[in-house]
Amino acid sequence: MIQVDHLTKTYGGFTAVDDVSFTCQPGRVTGFLGPNGAGKTTTMRVMVGLTLPTRGQVTIGGHDFRHIPNPGRHVGVLLDASAQHAGRTGREILALGATTMGLPSSRVDQMLELVGLTKSEAKRRLRNYSLGMKQRLGIAHALLGDPSVLILDEPANGLDPAGIRWMRGLLKGYADRGGTVLLSSHLLHEVELIADEMILIGNGRIVAQGDRASLMASRVGTASTLVTSLDNAALSAALEAAGHPVTPRAAG
Repeated sequence: MIQVDHLTKTYGGFTAVDDVSFTCQPGRVTGFLGPNGAGKTTTMRVMVGLTLPTRGQVTIGGHDFRHIPNPGRHVGVLLDASAQHAGRTGREILALGATTMGLPSSRVDQMLELVGLTKSEAKRRLRNYSLGMKQRLGIAHALLGDPSVLILDEPANGLDPAGIRWMRGLLKGYADRGGTVLLSSHLLHEVELIADEMILIGNGRIVAQGDRASLMASRVGTASTLVTSLDNAALSAALEAAGHPVTPRAAG
């Protein structure tokens, strides 16, 4: 389980994440949705100890990530598929991870086969990988320690349609076996096809969350849209004249 409790992260006068709270449950895929710059990556970096929160906290299985012994055996992480030594081969990258986690070398072959990287591709250096191959290698590294939690930031980037379908099946099967999956994306359609729960973030704040059925119902029933213009008073008048209720947003 991932528990995010009133998380806030500021950089000087800029608030990247603003009082965010949500829970990711075991056995479910949670989609973390929002445009680029919405606060998704910052939230995930706090989750795995790469960024310190200004306020609030994140726990995984009840523990701060930094206090989990051998964290790769408990939490699989993919934040940047290119964040490995470009001169190492795919096999070397996984072998180093296996050694660090105290895993047998056979685990490397299992993961390469799982993500569909061939023997020849595993011998190539990371600098010669396509983005899709880097994503597959990153997913292999996240799964290397057979963790109970996966935190994946935009893992579909660079994958072709067949690769995206493969990833959906992989993550759904992982959740069906009891794993907790947090999957970020800026593409609602892709996440709708796999996520059991969805969390929508914009400008650092949670704007909606719930399962697919409740969010779809809200679209049809009481959905709202935040809009702004150079003349908000004129925009409000035009919308109300067209029969659309308008609620002014408080400043700040």
